[in-house]
Amino acid sequence: MTPPVALVTAVAPDPAGVVAAARIVAAPDGRGGTALPVLEGGGPFALRRVGGRGAEARVALVGAMSAPLGGDRLTLDARVEAGAALAFSTTAATIALPGRTGAPATYDTRIDVADGAALRWLPEPLISAHGSDVRTTTRVALGAGARLLLREEQVLGRAGEPPGRLRSRLTIHHAGRPLFDQELNYGPGAPGWDGGAVLGGHRAVGQLVAVHPAFEERPMAARPLGATAAVTPLAGPAVVVSAVARDALELRKVLDSWASELNDVIRAF
Repeated sequence: MTPPVALVTAVAPDPAGVVAAARIVAAPDGRGGTALPVLEGGGPFALRRVGGRGAEARVALVGAMSAPLGGDRLTLDARVEAGAALAFSTTAATIALPGRTGAPATYDTRIDVADGAALRWLPEPLISAHGSDVRTTTRVALGAGARLLLREEQVLGRAGEPPGRLRSRLTIHHAGRPLFDQELNYGPGAPGWDGGAVLGGHRAVGQLVAVHPAFEERPMAARPLGATAAVTPLAGPAVVVSAVARDALELRKVLDSWASELNDVIRAF
């Protein structure tokens, strides 16, 4: 059963945008599965429980309105308790659009996965539309035995248009120690973003990060994946594949191919 969704949106005093928040808590249900005691959101956040798989609960974010627009301030919090398993997805790409005043939008995601919990965080891409300005942060805190599969994809501009300004930062801490910290800066005003050392003319960029205790004993080797992607082990029980591509479809093919290989190696997700 899908819990009721509490609408908690507040309109910012500044007419530049909207302030909205959403929260997910996943916890063991006592019967070998995962319950969702908290599933609430407002404004552009409409959270729905969808069919689970074994002990894993699944949540999909359904876009209830266009967001983020310039001036919006959006926050998404997720907590997976010890012994629980959660899969998160979105039903469509998120499109960053310009607002009325030219103010930037912010989209902050905070994720906490307890020791012994598992999370698959697999949203659709963020598209930076022409004229937009968005700043995103994703902060993940993992317990010592937590498992994580996290995908992040960004597309610079819709078909046939130049991109907006996109600044993003992804940080992951494992057992209280830094594991991954990456900051990206694209679009008008960002130095060198389209040069050969960064995107080299490509318009889609992404990474897939996997954290699993199995990597303690069986770390994966660094290697290229074709001409525009690479697998890199991290200083912990983790590995990341980073890729650039011509478009979102090509990028997803690269990341999905590596995810399938990963499943064959550790049978974890």
